Amino acid sequence: MVNLEWFRTFKAIYETGTLTGAAEALYISQPGVSLHLSSLEAYVGYKLFDRTSRRMISTERGKVLYNYILESLTKLEEAERHFHKSVEKDIPTISIGMCFETFQFTLESYLPTLPFNVIIKFGEYPQMLNDLDSGILDLIITPQKGDYKGLFYEPFFKEKIVLVCGAKTATEAFESLTKAKDTNGQLDWLKQQTWYGTTGDMEHQRRFWHNNFGKRPDFKPNYIVPNLCSILRCLSAGNGIAVMPDFLSKRELDQGSIKVLWEGNDPIENTLYFGTRKKTIYEEQIKTIKEIFLKEMV
Repeated sequence: MVNLEWFRTFKAIYETGTLTGAAEALYISQPGVSLHLSSLEAYVGYKLFDRTSRRMISTERGKVLYNYILESLTKLEEAERHFHKSVEKDIPTISIGMCFETFQFTLESYLPTLPFNVIIKFGEYPQMLNDLDSGILDLIITPQKGDYKGLFYEPFFKEKIVLVCGAKTATEAFESLTKAKDTNGQLDWLKQQTWYGTTGDMEHQRRFWHNNFGKRPDFKPNYIVPNLCSILRCLSAGNGIAVMPDFLSKRELDQGSIKVLWEGNDPIENTLYFGTRKKTIYEEQIKTIKEIFLKEMV
């Protein structure tokens, strides 16, 4: 059975001339628009548009279909507006990509106060960049930049990757070894400690180890936990060591429940960016999210 939304999407593409314009008019993603169009073309059995690099040009059969459904769709849209239970403007929805810990430490507590809807997506940064370019996401918080011409990156924060430990961890021996620049002694001491890691990406630990010791870590963590937040709770309750971004550890560091053991010989810094499309209909909502991050992190 044909889906009425396919006709609505077809009408929007016909009137705006682009998939992007239709997506903006309907408040849906561009991949969603493409899916509706391909489904309708499969249903009717012929092409409705010729695709060029800049515009969607209606075929003759597309023109016939548009003229045939226009009056009926217009009446349905008028009925929708007239009988809608609320006269308020539709609440916009934006989709944001970031890592779980960044969300929990910055945006989570603000969600109930926002005057718009938010969808949060967690995942790997390369996929987030692709989703942003495709219109699936509207904003991402990322330390990585891709080669997408339609995306804009705004730097807003630098994080340090540091070695942290529980406040109860005895660190005098390591501090002496560090002061004496005894690299082999540091390595031996670190390998004897209780280490925490995550089930996901251990890129922070690998980078820190290679940057300071010239090789990958040749041991496994004693405890594998779901995420960096879990590591912080474990360290706060006792002994142990982990490699962490300093801003995620700020609350526990301020409370004195954990401490920075070592920043390394050559501290590692990541620049965090707001990633957006160069053209968006959600500038006001994105500005609000940016202000929250600047308040919490800078």
